[in-house]
Amino acid sequence: MAEWIVIAGDGLSAAINPLGAELSSLKDAAGRELMTDADPAFWTGRAPLLFPVVGRPAGETIRVDGREYPMKQHGFARRMAFTVTEQAPDRATFVLTDTPETRECYPFAFRLEVTFSIAGATLSVDVSVVNPGDAPLPASFGFHPAFAWPLPGGGAKEVHRVTFAADEPEAIRRIDGDGQIAPAACASPLDGRMLHLRDDLFAHDALIWDRLHSDHVTYGDATGPRVRVAFPDTPMLGIWSKPGARFVCIEPWHGIADPAGFTGDFRAKPGVFEVAPGATKQIAMRVTLLRES
Repeated sequence: MAEWIVIAGDGLSAAINPLGAELSSLKDAAGRELMTDADPAFWTGRAPLLFPVVGRPAGETIRVDGREYPMKQHGFARRMAFTVTEQAPDRATFVLTDTPETRECYPFAFRLEVTFSIAGATLSVDVSVVNPGDAPLPASFGFHPAFAWPLPGGGAKEVHRVTFAADEPEAIRRIDGDGQIAPAACASPLDGRMLHLRDDLFAHDALIWDRLHSDHVTYGDATGPRVRVAFPDTPMLGIWSKPGARFVCIEPWHGIADPAGFTGDFRAKPGVFEVAPGATKQIAMRVTLLRES
C-alpha cells in the first residue's frame, strides 16, 4: 500500500493516496477531520476521481467506432496507481497515463494530471486531461469528495444543508434500478436555493442536477463550520449519501451515467467532452473552509 502524501497550509492539511490520486483526509487547523470516516458498513471511498466515465455505462460497456469495450462504473482511474511527479510542503502532483491495460477498455492515449495545493483555508484540485494522441480524445471527468456529515464542531445532521449559489429551477434526475438515468425527471427538492439534508433523500441513490446554474455550493449548518465547494468547469452536480451514513458527497461532474436505453457511441453520451490532439482540458475544484458564524 502506497504511503499517503501529506500537504498543508495555514488553515488546512490534506492527505492524498497515490492509489487513484484520492483525497483521503482533509483537516482544519485544529486537526478536525472534514471528510468521511469511510465506515465499511456504508462506503469505503473517500474522494475518488471519476475518469474516463462518470456513472455506470449501460451493461458496463462503452461503444467506440462500432466496437464494444468493458467499462466499470466511474471508470478505471480510481483503481490505478498514479505517479507522484511533484511534492512540496503545500502541493503535490499525480499523473496517470494510458497502458496496455487501459487500452483494453478505453482505446485512447491520455495523460491525466492532478495537482493538489493548499493556500490558506482553500484546497485546490487542478486536473488536466491531456491528449498526446493524433485523434480527438473523448472523455468524462468527475469529482466525488465525501464530507463528514455532520461536520465537526457543527450541529446535528438534521440541521446541515447545501446552499446553491444560483437559483436552480429545473427538475432533477435520479438513478433507476440498473444504475442508469431514469427517463422521467423529478421535482426539485430545494427550498429556494437550499437543500435540507436528511437520510430519506438518498433512499434511491443520488440527486442529480444535469442543467446546473451554480458554480459553487456551501455545505454545513447555520452556526458551525461550513465548506464551500467551487466547480467553475463542470456543468453537472450529484449529491449522494446512504441512509444512516456519516458522509455526504458533493460531486461536480462533466459527465453522467448512461440514460436508460442508451446504446450510442461513447462520443454521443451526455456530458462527454473531446480534447483535440495535442490539447489539454482543465477542470478545477476548490474546497474552502469558511469561518464559523
